[in-house]
Formats: sequence, C-alpha cells, structure tokens
Amino acid sequence: MSRYEIDKDFRFREARISARKVVLRVLAWLAGSLTLAVLYYVVLSLFLSTDTERRLSRENRMYARLYPELEEKQQLLEDVVRDLQERDNDIYGEIFHTEAPSLGSSLMDASDSLEERKDLELAVERRAAALSGKAAAVDSHFLAVFARLAGGAPLPPADVPVAGMTYAQTGATTGMKISPFSKVESQHTGLDIIAGQGESVVATADGIVKEIERSGKGLGNYVVIDHGNGYMTRYGHLGDIYVSRGQKVTRGRRIAAVGISGKSLVPHLHYEILRDGVPQDPSRYFFGSLGPKAYSEIAQMAAITEQSLD
Repeated sequence: MSRYEIDKDFRFREARISARKVVLRVLAWLAGSLTLAVLYYVVLSLFLSTDTERRLSRENRMYARLYPELEEKQQLLEDVVRDLQERDNDIYGEIFHTEAPSLGSSLMDASDSLEERKDLELAVERRAAALSGKAAAVDSHFLAVFARLAGGAPLPPADVPVAGMTYAQTGATTGMKISPFSKVESQHTGLDIIAGQGESVVATADGIVKEIERSGKGLGNYVVIDHGNGYMTRYGHLGDIYVSRGQKVTRGRRIAAVGISGKSLVPHLHYEILRDGVPQDPSRYFFGSLGPKAYSEIAQMAAITEQSLD
C-alpha cells in the first residue's frame, strides 16, 4: 500500500523514503534492541539467579564454614608429623648413637620445576645421580649398624618387663607427678606398671645384675641390671628375687616377682631405664616387643597419667 504526503503547495503526492532514512531507522531499531537486551541482562543478573549460580553460592558458603576446620586439622597433622619425626630421631640416636639419615624434604625442589627445565633428559639424570648418592648414604648407615651388631654391641632395653602388658596396666611415667602419699608433685624417675602380686618380672635386655637391695623403704626390694653402652634398668617394689649380684641374665629371663615392698600404694612394678645415669621415659623403649597400636596406646596413657603409685 502506497503512502502519500502533502507538499508545500498543498497537493498530495506519493511519499518516497530515502536510503538515508532507511539506514537511520535501522540503526535506531538496532540501538533500541541492544539497549533493551542490556537492560534485561542487568535486571536478570541483579534480581534473578540460575540453578548453577545458586548451587555455587551454596558451595561457597559451605567452604567458608569448613575452611577454618580444615586449616585446624592441617595444623594438627603437621604437629603430629613433626612430633613423630622427633621421636624417630630420638629412638635412632638412643639405639645406634648416630643421627638418623635424612632424605631431604622433597624429591623436587622449586628451582627444579619442569617448566624451568630446558633439557628434561639432563634433569632426570641429575636427579637420578642425587638419589643414588642419598641411597649410598643410607646404605652406609645400615652397614655401620650391622658392623656394630656383628661386633657384639649391646642393645638397649627395648622389651616390656611384664609379659603381655597392656595400656590398662600403664601408670605414670617420668616427670613431675602427684605422690599418692603427700598429694603434692614430686619427681618420678620411672614407669609404674600395674600387675598382680607374684607376677613375673623379666629382664628387658641382656646384661649383668649390678645391684640387689632388700628394704622396707623407698623402692623396697629392687634389682639393677647393667646392659652396657651406658644403659641400666632398675626394677622396684619387688616381692621375691630370683637372681644374684654379678649374675649374667638374658633378655626375657625371669628375675623377680611383682610385690608391694617399700613405699608403694598397691602391688605394681616401678621400672626405670637410665642412660649414663639419667632417667629415661621407659614407655618410649617398648618398640622392641609391642606392635604400633599397643606402643602408641601405652605411650599416650603414660604421658597423661598424673599420679604415681609410689
């Protein structure tokens, strides 16, 4: 259908649309459409959210709550690992009198990242050579250990003095403990092991009986065994004693019976380990006769028990 317009002479004529007007109208339409599209997007973004956005928002809130807990657990694990490393170093030093071998903190240093390596083959060869050197160092440590054992080097007392000992029999270990008699803290030099009167007490390593005492005071009846290499063990509050001074005893040999002699609250064994005359925590030496779980339980029970039995 044609369109008409009135000209300046007030006559009707057919209207003609120029190309310029067509272009302007198209541009105006496009501009309006884009403006509306942007407006719709802004409204949807600000006031409406998709299922994916709602799910991500929920996950973000959940992670915000969990992060402090995860951070605390990570710190706890790091502390446990650090404590285990220190215990391993102590045990290695106590047994072999040398430093524990170290393999370094990581096989891959930051400066050796793959992104920085221009020659992968050369880097692998360099790493293999470094590992070979560390393996040789570990071998040398073991050779030194085997040489000491072959030469008859005495081993430290690493067994429990009462067969079948469990964590339920574990009392206070070394340190400041509450006395059952004075009710105040005093220095405790050994580990209390709860056992029935008359139960067998055995030597925890090969050695020679150095001292025997029968008394109604202090540790009461006790036996001291010299294991060599600076190690001695003392067994207190005994009943009957089955060894004599100067006698050689082997690991696991019955040397006495549990009693209640001396200053003792109940029948139990007061067990001491001395290295160069310094009292050690006996619970840390039981790795020679206990599995990992039982060893961990006994060590924990000994550490948290605050009152001694003598």
